[in-house]
Amino acid sequence: MDLVPALEEPLKKVLGPATAKVMAEHLGLHTVGDLLHHYPRRYEERGRLTHLADLPMDEHVTVVAQVADARLHTFASSRAPRGKGQRLEVTITDGSGRLQLVFFGAGVHKPHKELLPGTRAMFAGKVSVFNRRLQLAHPAYELLRGEGEEAVETWAGSLIPIYPATAKLESWKIGKALQTVLPSAQEAVEPLPESLREGRGLLPLPEALLKIHRPHTKADVEDARARLKWDEAFVLQVALARRRHADAQLPAVARRPKPDGLLAAFDDRLPFTLTEGQRKVSAEIFTDLATEHPMHRLLQGEVGSGKTMVALRAMLAVVDAGGQAAMLAPTEVLAQQHHRSVTEMMGELAEGGVLGGAEDATKVVLLTGSMGAAARRHALLDLATGEAGVVIGTHALIEDKVQFHDLGLVVVDEQHRFGVEQRDALRGKGKQPPHLLVMTATPIPRTVAMTVFGDLETSVLDQLPAGRSPIASHVVPAADKPHFLTRAWERVREEVDKGHQAYVVCPRIGDEEDDPKKSGRKKSAEDEAEKRPPLAVLDVAEQLARGPLRGLRVEVLHGRMPPDDKDAVMRRFAAGETDVLVATTVIEVGVNVPNATAMVIMDADRFGVSQLHQLRGRVGRGSAPGLCLLVTEMPEASAARQRLNAVASTLDGFELSRIDLEQRREGDVLGQAQSGTRSSLRMLAVIEDEDVIAEAREEAARVVAADPELTGLPALRTALDALLDEEREQYLEKG
Repeated sequence: MDLVPALEEPLKKVLGPATAKVMAEHLGLHTVGDLLHHYPRRYEERGRLTHLADLPMDEHVTVVAQVADARLHTFASSRAPRGKGQRLEVTITDGSGRLQLVFFGAGVHKPHKELLPGTRAMFAGKVSVFNRRLQLAHPAYELLRGEGEEAVETWAGSLIPIYPATAKLESWKIGKALQTVLPSAQEAVEPLPESLREGRGLLPLPEALLKIHRPHTKADVEDARARLKWDEAFVLQVALARRRHADAQLPAVARRPKPDGLLAAFDDRLPFTLTEGQRKVSAEIFTDLATEHPMHRLLQGEVGSGKTMVALRAMLAVVDAGGQAAMLAPTEVLAQQHHRSVTEMMGELAEGGVLGGAEDATKVVLLTGSMGAAARRHALLDLATGEAGVVIGTHALIEDKVQFHDLGLVVVDEQHRFGVEQRDALRGKGKQPPHLLVMTATPIPRTVAMTVFGDLETSVLDQLPAGRSPIASHVVPAADKPHFLTRAWERVREEVDKGHQAYVVCPRIGDEEDDPKKSGRKKSAEDEAEKRPPLAVLDVAEQLARGPLRGLRVEVLHGRMPPDDKDAVMRRFAAGETDVLVATTVIEVGVNVPNATAMVIMDADRFGVSQLHQLRGRVGRGSAPGLCLLVTEMPEASAARQRLNAVASTLDGFELSRIDLEQRREGDVLGQAQSGTRSSLRMLAVIEDEDVIAEAREEAARVVAADPELTGLPALRTALDALLDEEREQYLEKG
């Protein structure tokens, strides 16, 4: 984070080219500063042994343990037919459990001499299962010798740091590399303003870096963490605060709806009343639209909470005020779906320029990449002349040829699917920066919103409109209880018999070339479920049509179908001409078929928590209750099953997003927001450190309000430049 000459030194100069290459390729570490900010994941105490009892499968682990037993076996094999094969089995213990280590062939000699009963060492390797027991095959190890020897120097202090490592570079090798560069920590520049650091009793940065890598006590670790969390939170929040400050200086055209114009006419024809939440959020948006600075607002809400209605009213308000509004959808299926539902909701108000259209009407135009040339030409002309007040499209809207008469509002649906350049290009089509409304149906915990979308004001819709039905969700353990899966297909038939429809979702299409990795070794049940290729739409549809759903009208939908075919399939399903739609996640967002009441998600463990929540939101959209069945072959004790149980236990998207975040860590979340590069958060855990983030946001706003250019804080500028390399700087610029 701190770019100063000593910390800018390339690692290959300090550590040698071979180690530096592995660090760059596998850990993304290039400079001394990068390595100093590669913090230990946890610490082991010399006198205490680690927990072997809860080792994760298939992960690289580092454990500190004692050798309990070592035996050399000879055996016959194809390579050593005369019984000359050798296998060394070493059992290590830590008080909580035992773990088997195995070494084969010529690799047995060194460990046979060194790993004697009573020896303590650090072992690193990948956890696997053999004969129902956990084992490490050919682990790397480092002996922890007695006092006064070199090892004590290397592992100074009574706590042993365990670093995030890779198969190519064990934790202790990273530790040794850090000992080499640690003296440079003295030159780290202080990004926090002095008053802030002292006011909060935080350690100076050089001291924090020393204590995080060479702590003597647990208190050292706590103090260092507290300081380093503040660095990350504060520098990031300053970046976002400067962005908000700069946006507030931009000019925009204020857009106020006419009292008796298009919006009023639309509200009059609504067959239902808006929810309290929709009215409140609309009021916030209209206030923003009426100012002469661009609105930047994030609208997040539960699946089916009526975000599209709120966005449409904002678009109509802008058309009322003489501007145009564009809605950007991530897929063609969704753009067509939005276009269809918007024109249906608007009725004759969407027939501007057509005989019989209402007096205040405007044109609603669809623009996608696969449209025919004539239709496309027509749409482009309507946009350029201003005839079309509302346009809905995919990234085709961004192409150079597309010209707007007066673009006043951009609505981005499902923000996380759009690249920065795309949003930027669309915003560049206004004469002045247009107002921006970003919608997401993946509820985001407040802290993530503050960290990732910290430059956007946030509105939340958390009520469901009247008439939406509850959704019952259940996990179907297909491997443990096959009869549950049989019952799932019976439930689908029962729903169809009642006149309803169902979705079956699979993770894969099925027309890809499979690459079955042939492997002779014995696998655990979890391994088996994990290694099998994910179930595919084309295979499952065929099996269902021939088997448990024989006689029902089954169709498929996936992203590689031609656009017209996709549209035709969706139309037939919406019209009730198809009983069961077997699809990939193309139906995840925005697809609205109130008559669909059941969903079966195959290999549900292959989907993320928020994705499952999104998919589930496609059922229960009418008056009949919804049913969502999560089918998995994962064993009961696996993390994947716990994740599915969490989804089945609550319909609260905000609760699920917290669970999701705690399980995945926020690297994914922030990685996405930070232009896809490595997460800049190494110490901060977004959910746990809610208070730090909120306080850092307030401090950052104060600092930026007093000195927007940070002229009085050169060290903070330096830290900012390091956090926001050029790519991220542009990312923040473009929002």
